[in-house]
Order: sequence, then structure tokens, then C-alpha cells
Amino acid sequence: MAAGEEQSREYLRRHRLPELLHRLGALLLFHRPERPREFLIQVLERVKAGRRAEGEYPFLMDEANVDAMFGLLDVLGQGYIRPAQYREGAST
Repeated sequence: MAAGEEQSREYLRRHRLPELLHRLGALLLFHRPERPREFLIQVLERVKAGRRAEGEYPFLMDEANVDAMFGLLDVLGQGYIRPAQYREGAST
């Protein structure tokens, strides 16, 4: 591997850029904003504020989404799910 390519890989890894780009793409597809550039700027501002502990990191799902997904797995309303249910839900 060439030195320049290795430096590029290290740069991407050090700054966790693939993860950031993946998250930004997922947020765009989830929210489908009318003005995607402005939306991305707002998300990146929230990431910056979250790193300074001034705000909340922008997650793809909020608490209501997690509750709804849990409810789909907890069909009997027991308040818990079995490991097999978790694995099944995580695999889809």
C-alpha cells in the first residue's frame, strides 16, 4: 500500500469520517428534508454543540421510536423481551 493511501486511511479512521458520513446519509434518508444542505448544517452544528456538552447529539431515532420498536417485540406487554426476540429484532 502506498504511503499516501495509508495516510488517507489513517486520517479517515482518526476522525471517524466513515461513521459520520454514514450517519449523515441515514439522517437525510430518514427525515427527507426539503433543504438537505441546510439540514446537514444544522445536524453538524448539533454534533459540534453535543461535543461541547451544550446540546444533544442528533440521533436517528428518538425515545418514542425505541418505545414503539420495543412494543412490537414485547407483544404480550410484559415489559421485557427474551434474548431470542432481541436477536430477531436486531437482525431485521
